[in-house]
Amino acid sequence: MDLEKHPQQPTAPAEPVVIRASDADRDRIADILREAMAEGRLTADEHAERVDAVYRAKTMGELEPLVRDLPTPGGTPRAAGASYDRTPEVPTGPADNLVAIFSSASRKGRWRVGGRTNAFALFGSVEIDLTEALFGQRLTVINATSIFGSVDIRVPENISLRGSGTGVFGSFEVATLESADPEAPVVAVNGYSVFGSVEAKPKRGKFITDLQDRLRKHLGH
Repeated sequence: MDLEKHPQQPTAPAEPVVIRASDADRDRIADILREAMAEGRLTADEHAERVDAVYRAKTMGELEPLVRDLPTPGGTPRAAGASYDRTPEVPTGPADNLVAIFSSASRKGRWRVGGRTNAFALFGSVEIDLTEALFGQRLTVINATSIFGSVDIRVPENISLRGSGTGVFGSFEVATLESADPEAPVVAVNGYSVFGSVEAKPKRGKFITDLQDRLRKHLGH
């Protein structure tokens, strides 16, 4: 008895599984990068660039390449050959710079915040007040460096504030804040202080408001 032969249908390749990254995952990677900078494996510029990418990452595939060339906390090399969904996204465009050398610099009032701001204080002080600022993007990264100086950052109470940094004979303090609104702006403060201080915290009574929504309601749209 002849059996009818049917051509075998090709099997479609399975799509790679994409795992979303959590805040705890981002903090874990940021801690590894901070340790690597403290050990001299990364320069301050390399650390700042990678931490920028950490807080922009949405998947685990974007996070893992940032520490692929660094040892684990136990000192053993990481396994090579892992595949990832895409390269991490790094902020593009020029950064805003606030520099105070034996002086002071400040940015406050109503101003439009860029995606990245570099604050550097050497025997001086830098003040960044975001409580009335306009956020043109969801993520804002501030790279703060204080050497015998201070960097003081204030944010409104209803955004998310995160940070990762190191204090060497100084202090690096970020008051972690998570907004109830998943679409609220996120400010990530990274860097280090040497015989100085970096402080970021919310300013009581200050809230970011959506002026466009208020205008639409006023006009009846």
